[in-house]
Amino acid sequence: MSGSYDEASLAPEETTDSFWEVGNYKRTVKRIDDGHRLCNDLMNCVQERAKIEKAYAQQLTDWAKRWRQLIEKGPQYGTLEKAWTAVMSEAEKVSELHLEVKASLMNEDFEKIKNWQKEAFHKQMMGGFKETKEAEDGFRKAQKPWAKKLKEVEAAKKAYHAACKEEKLATSRETNSKADPSLNPEQLKKLQDKVEKCKQDVLKTREKYEKSLKELDQGTPQYMENMEQVFEQCQQFEEKRLRFFREVLLEVQKHLDLSNVASYKSIYRDLEQSIKAADAVEDLRWFRANHGPGMSMNWPQFEEWSADLPHTATKKEKQPKKAEGVTLTNATGVVETTSQAGDRGSVSSYDRGQPYATEWSDDESGNPFGGSEANGGSNPFEDDAKGVRVRALYDYDGQEQDELSFKAGDELTKLGEEDEQGWCRGRLDSGQLGLYPANYVEA
Repeated sequence: MSGSYDEASLAPEETTDSFWEVGNYKRTVKRIDDGHRLCNDLMNCVQERAKIEKAYAQQLTDWAKRWRQLIEKGPQYGTLEKAWTAVMSEAEKVSELHLEVKASLMNEDFEKIKNWQKEAFHKQMMGGFKETKEAEDGFRKAQKPWAKKLKEVEAAKKAYHAACKEEKLATSRETNSKADPSLNPEQLKKLQDKVEKCKQDVLKTREKYEKSLKELDQGTPQYMENMEQVFEQCQQFEEKRLRFFREVLLEVQKHLDLSNVASYKSIYRDLEQSIKAADAVEDLRWFRANHGPGMSMNWPQFEEWSADLPHTATKKEKQPKKAEGVTLTNATGVVETTSQAGDRGSVSSYDRGQPYATEWSDDESGNPFGGSEANGGSNPFEDDAKGVRVRALYDYDGQEQDELSFKAGDELTKLGEEDEQGWCRGRLDSGQLGLYPANYVEA
């Protein structure tokens, strides 16, 4: 009997990670709580995307508004102006669509997840969810009888292994006593009786062990059936969540996919048509008629002198230039430059509303930079000859004859204070005098 016993069997039996092990059903139960948390995660995900859609829509609107104003004030004209403005209209329409996406995500998808979560998970007074407790109770009830028998098997196995060990020790003592002459027959008899008793214990514990194991085996099918039943209920609950999530994600995809929205496609069809409608020949014809040789002209004719005829000035006094829309050349950081330049509202110095000079004269006396006066003669800046040294912050190309041109980093002399339109008089190191935007330099 002792030969069938192995000491290695005394080592604790390695437990597996099987679902059928006692207590391992808890992973399935935990999945219910995880489902509730995943609903929160999905709602947060949809909400964050809705915020992105809203922010993008606002950026498109701001961008379109700003550039529409710049184009309207700028020098572009004719059909190409309409084509350029059509890009701003596209941004405004797309902005509206993204606001609709944001509304759909929050009012439909977010609310749908929230309502489903509320209907699927029911909180208890003592904490936790009703669904979690039902699954926990179901598994515990299904596992309790089998777990009880398993405990009896473990106890029987432990008793049997202990009896085997005791038998082996008793047999070893008896064998050793035969070689010991100091032991009397009575002592040897006791050792033999011990061995016999141990053998009887081994038989009894083995029989009990086999019996409890047989009972466990007989109860295993019912145990598996009950566990399967509760597990299947959990599977059905999880299947509802998985199918619901798939349904919601498909709806999110439809809301995000603007390529299938008819109005989205029409936006770009209209934009393409607007751009294709731009006609260079038509624009040149318009400019010729409105600003070129096609304009009407009151050609000079002989007029009799009259004492009542008012005096006509030969040239209007030069008006201070507007600071709006000075062209930046080679400027880095358009956004920063525009704001630092005094929020001029335009990247061009041209303003379609500015008046054109309607009179012309050879007389240069009215131009402070004309003739010899700009080359060393008397000039209007002599009173400020000393001036203040300043450094250019940005590149500036003079748009007219009386404007200075300089690069960022160049130094020049500021003559006089800034006028109401934001211009200053100054002198380059080369000696050239002229006007420049006051906020393009710093002391």
